[in-house]
Amino acid sequence: MKHLIILGDGMADWHVPALGGKTLLQYADTPAMDWLAAHGKSGLLKTVPDGFHPGSEVANSSILGYDQHVVYEGRGPLEAASIGVELQPGDLALRCNLVCIEGDLLKNHSCGRLETEEGDQLIRFLNEHLATDRIHFYTGVQYRHLLVVKRGDKRLRCTPPHDVPGQPWKQFQIEAEVPEAEETAALLRELVCRSQELLPQHKLNKERAREGKDMASSIWPWGGGYRPQMVPLTVRFPQQIRHGAVITAVDLIRGIGHYAGLRVIDVPGATGLFDTNFEGKAQAAIDALLGTDPDAPAGGEDFVYLHVEASDEAGHDGSVSLKLQTIEDLDHRLIQPILDKLVPRCPVCIALLPDHPTPCEHRTHTADPIPFTIYCPGMAPDQVQTFDEDAAREGAYGSLEGDAFIELFMNQQ
Repeated sequence: MKHLIILGDGMADWHVPALGGKTLLQYADTPAMDWLAAHGKSGLLKTVPDGFHPGSEVANSSILGYDQHVVYEGRGPLEAASIGVELQPGDLALRCNLVCIEGDLLKNHSCGRLETEEGDQLIRFLNEHLATDRIHFYTGVQYRHLLVVKRGDKRLRCTPPHDVPGQPWKQFQIEAEVPEAEETAALLRELVCRSQELLPQHKLNKERAREGKDMASSIWPWGGGYRPQMVPLTVRFPQQIRHGAVITAVDLIRGIGHYAGLRVIDVPGATGLFDTNFEGKAQAAIDALLGTDPDAPAGGEDFVYLHVEASDEAGHDGSVSLKLQTIEDLDHRLIQPILDKLVPRCPVCIALLPDHPTPCEHRTHTADPIPFTIYCPGMAPDQVQTFDEDAAREGAYGSLEGDAFIELFMNQQ
């Protein structure tokens, strides 16, 4: 039996009065998701352990069964792995957003959706002016980049920028959690200030300003840590996974996949936004599992983690209409082709779930338990008929946490 996880990042939500009190999953047209729920079994999953911030790095690695008390090192090291930066002992890797600051306020965490080519110009510019034998910037994707500080202390208090849009940025400057980390904190605060002097002078930002676009006017380091110690899934589940792959447009998830021992599959046109290549991602998963991907092992992959970011970004934007569109696109353009083209040809167990809610009203992640459905050929379904937050509460699997989900899923035969 092969195994496929379809992850709709942030697609869980709260009940919305403007939608008649329904959640977005309840309101959206989702026949493929509902088919999986009606033919499988559902439940709720706590993906954010107590005491941890509800970030995607926590939620996604928890879904894969990793104990956050053992492996958690923040987003930075995961992003480093995804772009091929091999961290050395003592290297502190931080996620480095290019953000838009106007006056005293953080206008947005993504500076108006930079293209990767634009971000690369600005990162190279920062390296020219700020890099030393201790400090280096690395280009990631769009507005999401990497900063590595040698001999850095990770005991810092950093706020994710997508948690504080529209708020005074100086209230969220990096602080040391212990006196020994003050040198690193001061270094990072100085880098932020110098970036705010340099970036508005770059010709690309001047052009964006003339066109009425948000400038990338500052860096925002956060999510720092060292190289994590993660046991590959092929070691943890040797009978079920000889070969596995991850499909995503997000560096963070690529990094998790790298440390989990999964092959990273690139899909042309995958953006991490509402305009991502849903059909291309679906076909990549189908080809990987069937073995028609020329880079797949003989017989195909045993396990695929298929991640789609679009709903999370729409939730951060606070756009109900756009998030509804991303949910329906995931259903119609990705899940339905998998049901049509893969399920009849291959015995495959499919799990469908978000990693965390990103409520449009809240515009950032919450730690609420998320709904999940597991479908396996020939299984006796429970009474749940739709895929949504309320229906999943009545599912046969009840409420799970820790590694219970991945153990349950991988042992479906």
